[in-house]
Amino acid sequence: MRVIIAALAILLGSPGMVLANADVDALLARAESPHGVVFEIVEADEAALEESLPLVRDAIEKIRARFPGTEFAIVSHGREEFALQTQYQGEHAAIHQQVQALVAADVPVHVCETHAGWYGVTAEDFPDYVNVAPTGPGQVQLYEELGYELIVID
Repeated sequence: MRVIIAALAILLGSPGMVLANADVDALLARAESPHGVVFEIVEADEAALEESLPLVRDAIEKIRARFPGTEFAIVSHGREEFALQTQYQGEHAAIHQQVQALVAADVPVHVCETHAGWYGVTAEDFPDYVNVAPTGPGQVQLYEELGYELIVID
């Protein structure tokens, strides 16, 4: 089984993406619509959102096509959240454009204030279209308490 997962990871991207795709496929195979889906992103690379956001957007499109009433949210609380700072709107323009498009499509994007604070970054360092949650894990838990399904991307 590990060999299959490793081979798929090489072919499709990171192991986290393989597992996320499996979670999306399992959700799509269900008979009943989920109330909501929260995507949790935790990466060590500040540029990781360049790869993960298009995959999340694709998953959202697939789930919305199958279950139109589903709500979505994204919680980022690894180093990738730092690309969403206002000062990096030029350097990471594609990431910021993707986040703005997601927010415009009623998909809130949250970052972790606690994690940011460990590096001297404050809530004011993020643009208005990024929601700064007190903690990323706490924000995920709130969504789960609301009945959202969790899909972890790491």
